[in-house]
This record gives sequence, C-alpha cells and structure tokens, in this order.
Amino acid sequence: MNEKKREIDRGGRTNKKVFWTSFLSGMILLGALLVSIGLSGVAYAVPLAGVGDFYVEFDNLEGDGYTFYPKMGETSSSKSAPQGTNLIEKLTIKNLKLYKDFKVGDQWIRVEITASKPVQITGLQQDASLIQANAKFSNLVLKENYSSDWTKQFKQSSSHITLGSAKLKTHYLFQKTITMNGMKLTVHKIDKK
Repeated sequence: MNEKKREIDRGGRTNKKVFWTSFLSGMILLGALLVSIGLSGVAYAVPLAGVGDFYVEFDNLEGDGYTFYPKMGETSSSKSAPQGTNLIEKLTIKNLKLYKDFKVGDQWIRVEITASKPVQITGLQQDASLIQANAKFSNLVLKENYSSDWTKQFKQSSSHITLGSAKLKTHYLFQKTITMNGMKLTVHKIDKK
C-alpha cells in the first residue's frame, strides 16, 4: 500500500510537507540575511537569482554610469529567453518594492520586500525582459559593433539615468553593496487569477 501511495505522489503532485519544510527553511535563511542587513544597514555582494520572474517597482531611480546590452538568459519558465542586462555603477531608489508571487495549491502568496527610505546601491547588475518607466538619460550613446555574436552588436550607455514610476520584470539581480534603511519583509496571500 505504501508503494502505491509513493507511485501516486510521483505523478506530479506537490508534497505539501516537503514544500512547506523547504519554504520555511528558505524563509528562515532569508530572514537571517535580512536581520543581518538590518543590523548593519549594508549588504555586500547580494545576488537574487534562481527564483524566476520577480518584479521591482519604485517611484524614482537616479543612477550614474549606466550600460545596457541585449542577452539571452534563463528564466523560471525557459532555459533561454530574450532579456537585457542593465549595469549601473551607483544609484539611489525611492519607494522600492520587490516581490515574487508563488502558487501554493490553489492559493497565491507574495513574498515582498519594501523600503520606506531611499535605497543606496553600488555595482548593480539586473537582467530584465520588461521595463516600463518614464526615462531620462544624460550623454546617451547608442553604439553598434561588428561581431558574429549578436549580444555584442549593440550597446547603450549613459553618464546619468533617471527612471520614474517604474515596473521591471526581472530574472536576475545583483548588487555589490546595498543599504536599505526602513526595509520590511512580508509574506501574505493575494488574489490572483
């Protein structure tokens, strides 16, 4: 009888005990990381990858040393999908909101990180497949290069970038350092269809 039950469990069903154990372990580790950030106010070399599509929203971003280039990258639903890499040397974000939605059984939950005070970042690398924002660039350069590698044929750079009312669909996020005073982490149910 136990063998039949194991066979049924292998049929694509989610084992809730294993899921919740893994999920809670991950949340505890994330919480420990966030507590250490809260105590020091600064995090170093923080990557956020491998969690699939997540969203970043903010009211305003001011950054220096901006570079963009196209790429193909991994997402939670594809081994290779078109994206763009955004590099910014130094930036400040106001009213940051970063979130990821998960379907658990027939319910949706959202893991959300917000910051009520301006966030300071150095060494940002972000891969996105969608950016919606009001954008302003200083000393914008669009450059084509001859190459058999399509990812090296186009590059955009700017000495200063401003993004307002922004929403980004992100697949990878790395910051060399980040200061998040007023940070809050919440996990809650949401209505989603």
